[in-house]
Amino acid sequence: MTKNTITACVDGSAISNAVCDTAAWASQILGAPLTFLHVLEKTRSPAKEDLSGAIGLGSREHLLDELTVLDEQRNKLAIEHGKHLLEDAKIRAEAAGAVDVHGEQRHDHLLDAMLAYEDKTRMYVIGRLGDDHDLKNQTIGSHVENLVRAIHTPILMATRTFSAPGNYMLAYDGSETADIAINRIAESPLLSKLPGHVVMVGNDTSENHKRLEHACELLSGKGREVQTHLLQGNVIECLMDFQNRYNIELKVMGAYGHSRIREFIVGSNTTKMLATSTVPVLILR
Repeated sequence: MTKNTITACVDGSAISNAVCDTAAWASQILGAPLTFLHVLEKTRSPAKEDLSGAIGLGSREHLLDELTVLDEQRNKLAIEHGKHLLEDAKIRAEAAGAVDVHGEQRHDHLLDAMLAYEDKTRMYVIGRLGDDHDLKNQTIGSHVENLVRAIHTPILMATRTFSAPGNYMLAYDGSETADIAINRIAESPLLSKLPGHVVMVGNDTSENHKRLEHACELLSGKGREVQTHLLQGNVIECLMDFQNRYNIELKVMGAYGHSRIREFIVGSNTTKMLATSTVPVLILR
């Protein structure tokens, strides 16, 4: 199966419009069909909960019946709401110039649904936060970290409103994950017309300069316009300062290059960058 589709997840949150616009842009640049996916999360029905034994048998059965009816009504409303979300997303994306746009609804856990679509998906588009979060919070939705760890297809994470980026910054650490990101950028048309900055935060050593030169050569060899920068200091602070100083409009990064144990001890720069980002982030595994 050809991995050609852009799959964008919409849930009706405040960030859903940004997801639609980001997905439409990616679809246009890549010349790929666009599928909006709405997932009705599987939950345990209240009707199946173990109710208090203090309720009489007849009353308990009556209450279970009522809860079952309410649960069915809630599911019908959720399905109908999802259909409206998909139709609105389709209309918005087509107005932005996207073609071959479809909407699909699936009753599943979000991660399982995305894994089921991975064989045909060239890129996922998701929001930084779900429908139960405040956009002002410097955090990521409860699903995002699990998705980024499990999905090996590129993920484009939308934040707030979207406008087509005029440049990008690649956070580079010389790791195998970062080199994979470099190679993918070199081969993909998504960023081919944008000037880029390859930014490493580390010691001012000849080894780090060589790594940056190698990354620059890979991208320049594919006709990419790039500059390299070696910065010293706290990783997150340096990258945020660079973003503000150079008016960066899209960030690119490899994801979770270290073990879960090491991240538990020293923290994860991936999660911190996603949580604090005010511009879209392209995540490559």
